[in-house]
Amino acid sequence: MSALRKKFGDDYQVVTTSSSGSGFNQPPPEKKKKRQRFVDKNGRCNVQHGNLGGETSRYLSDLFTTLVDLKWRWNLFIFILTYTVAWLFMASMWWFIAYIRGDLNKAHNDKYTPCVANVYNFPSAFLFFIETEATIGYGYRYITDKCPEGIILFLFQSILGSIVDAFLIGCMFIKMSQPKKRAETLMFSEHAAISMRDGKLTLMFRVGNLRNSHMVSAQIRCKLLKSRQTPEGEFLPLDQLELDVGFSTGADQLFLVSPLTICHVIDAKSPFYDLSQRSMQTEQFEIVVILEGIVETTGMTCQARTSYTEDEVLWGHRFFPVISLEEGFFKVDYSQFHATFEVPTPPYSVKEQEEALLLSSPLMAPSLCNSGEKNSSLDCLETLEDNDSTTKLPTKLQKITGRDGLPKKLLRMSSTTSEMTYSFGDLPMKLQRISSVPGVSDDKQAGKASKISTEPISKSVADLPPKLQRLAGGGGGRMDGHLPPKLRKMNSDRFT
Repeated sequence: MSALRKKFGDDYQVVTTSSSGSGFNQPPPEKKKKRQRFVDKNGRCNVQHGNLGGETSRYLSDLFTTLVDLKWRWNLFIFILTYTVAWLFMASMWWFIAYIRGDLNKAHNDKYTPCVANVYNFPSAFLFFIETEATIGYGYRYITDKCPEGIILFLFQSILGSIVDAFLIGCMFIKMSQPKKRAETLMFSEHAAISMRDGKLTLMFRVGNLRNSHMVSAQIRCKLLKSRQTPEGEFLPLDQLELDVGFSTGADQLFLVSPLTICHVIDAKSPFYDLSQRSMQTEQFEIVVILEGIVETTGMTCQARTSYTEDEVLWGHRFFPVISLEEGFFKVDYSQFHATFEVPTPPYSVKEQEEALLLSSPLMAPSLCNSGEKNSSLDCLETLEDNDSTTKLPTKLQKITGRDGLPKKLLRMSSTTSEMTYSFGDLPMKLQRISSVPGVSDDKQAGKASKISTEPISKSVADLPPKLQRLAGGGGGRMDGHLPPKLRKMNSDRFT
């Protein structure tokens, strides 16, 4: 397989073609129509709020944040407009006081003391306000002690000027020091890749930091945005699911000094559990990556975002290594930051692989100790009889036990007897009931027990074939006489 990079406008797409020796030519894949993203590659969210109605007044309640969130051109416009209006308003107030007192007509009278010296018209009043507000103090225009209303206006001007300066200058300072531009030096790979790592199918993408200053307490999170329908019929557009990138192991806490490859293991808990190479061609989803950290130089929290759609996830690819060891330092080659190469990867989903593994693995026999049914002992004994017990007996006994109906009947009888002995050692259930009756002597109970215990034996001997009845009824000597020498010796050792 050879990889060809073709250019489609401003976008690049890697097209894989088969070699000439494969025997057939694959048609070039059609380029998918670019669909609407929820989060752009630069981190901007494509969401617009409409039909707010009366809720727009909430923006005025948080006016400072509203001004900071505005674009720069609107911030500069509001900054200039606010100062211009404030200056014109205060200059008009000084001119109005001079007009009411008649200072404009008596400005050239040396014997008359005006409210503000050398204020003849509105431009001179405006210059007086600018000199006072900016504390320039040329000394030509000044306020006199014969004007109490001018003193009150001067105090109001000082307070209003301080408020306007604090609000606008603070707004501009916060906007300039926002860490959004710090996110421009945090890189994400253009594509995500799915391949095998440590024997598990893994979704991978790469992050990097272009600055030498570190991101303190850097943490990464991933969200899967996918529309779905619940079993109740509710449609959830852009439902957000969490992708585990190491939260349980602490791998989501990054030491972002060099480029790192972030991994999401696809297992039974992953939303991509049933995702295969073929189903990915019809799926529609978007993976949103959020990187947060504290800027080391300013101490402010910075957040960088990006997203990967289904056509930006490469199946069977792996990232090129970018770190090399030089003399005395490690070198990062950012020219290979986005580069990937193909690796052998199964095209099946993790779910399909596990199902195939279960079908191919041998079935385990049920455990004798874990069974809780009544007839389990009988079934297990029959299985053991067929597999093990019969093969270990001599040939003569194998022929005897091989008759139809004999082993099962004997086993049913022994199973019935074993079910009756449970709580009180080896006593039957009837004896347990007799022993629980108050007032019954031990001798009577023992007599009844011996009578009851012999009944199933006699009944079982009567059901045996004639040859086995002779063996069972003849005592130990007659039974040993009919047994082979090896079993006769074993039987004698057992009762010794």
